[in-house]
Amino acid sequence: MLETSARLLRVLALLQAQRDWTGADLAERLDVTTRTVRSDIDRLRRLGYRVHSTTGSAGGYRLEAGNTMPPLLLDDEEAVAVAVGLRAAASGSVAGIEETSLRALAKLEQTMPSRLRRRIDILRAATASAAAAGPTVDAGVLTGIAEAVYRHEQLRFDYRDRAGEASRRRAEPHRLVYTERRWYLLAWDVDRGDWRTFRADRIGLRTPNGPRFTPKEPPEEAVAHVLRGLGHSAWRHQAVIRLQSPVERVAGMLPPGSGLLEPAGEGECLWRTGSDSLRDLTNYITGLGLPFIVESPQSLRDHLNALAARYVAAAGDPNNLGKVVE
Repeated sequence: MLETSARLLRVLALLQAQRDWTGADLAERLDVTTRTVRSDIDRLRRLGYRVHSTTGSAGGYRLEAGNTMPPLLLDDEEAVAVAVGLRAAASGSVAGIEETSLRALAKLEQTMPSRLRRRIDILRAATASAAAAGPTVDAGVLTGIAEAVYRHEQLRFDYRDRAGEASRRRAEPHRLVYTERRWYLLAWDVDRGDWRTFRADRIGLRTPNGPRFTPKEPPEEAVAHVLRGLGHSAWRHQAVIRLQSPVERVAGMLPPGSGLLEPAGEGECLWRTGSDSLRDLTNYITGLGLPFIVESPQSLRDHLNALAARYVAAAGDPNNLGKVVE
């Protein structure tokens, strides 16, 4: 009985690791007959695993999704990856899954061998998160949107814009985009007849969903389209900055969600970004330590001119130190 149980675990591990197996291949890997393989597959089915089988020379076995969640077998690297992901989810931007993630993590770590727990502890002690805090999103909202994207069903929802104004929207969802700070929905706004980007934490889903639709293709890749919108419509002050440095270098200096970066001639690039504060925007741009030119807006140019006059006055005459030049 012990030998049979151990072999069943090996069969299950093989089925989870590879999509399709022939009976002959399984028998060779397990060093048993194909008849024994068939018996083991029947035992797995009685335990609740849905194993599809086909006959003939091209026949074989495939593990399929079932009505319940059966136990999973993970190798060492997979177990560490799942544990790290669960720990991140416990402190992430999706509301309502923190406690669930911690419970799942506790179950996983309880069954882990000591060598894997030690690897996770070392990784946890040696790393720190520098992610900016952002608003949390209800897990049900994200799964509801994802389901509508998958089924090509129109979404009906209440939405609050940046100013807090409420509206009722109908949209054909295309993609969910995560920028390490916020979740966004890229969708075709049915009533406005155009592509729109919605912050997921401002969405209140209505049920049921609307009718099914034929998906449209946005004018550009989903992430690029959302980042372009974040650089303009999401902020009070929308800016286009010409950075006098190659786009490959600048791309490694900017975090996701900071705007859209585009090449603009040899050794230069355009950065479409923004902020609700000219001071914060100036500090961020100058903090890159790169030469730049403000393409727009004029208000940012005026702010930089005022700062330049202040710094020149402060550096040129000790009596002017600390005075503000308007």
